[in-house]
Amino acid sequence: MSERAAPFHCPYCGDEDLRPGEQGHGVWECGACNRAFRLSFLGLLTRGLVKGAADDGRA
Repeated sequence: MSERAAPFHCPYCGDEDLRPGEQGHGVWECGACNRAFRLSFLGLLTRGLVKGAADDGRA
């Protein structure tokens, strides 16, 4: 996986007017709402994906 993921839309307003930010590596700026954000990978879930987990009432 690349260190720099490219977003398709702003997570705040949903607009697609994005450009790499001047604050550093991995920062993106939204031209529509003037917010800056960073995408990051948080990790893997310990339980993994369980088929039907959303249907059995567990959160």
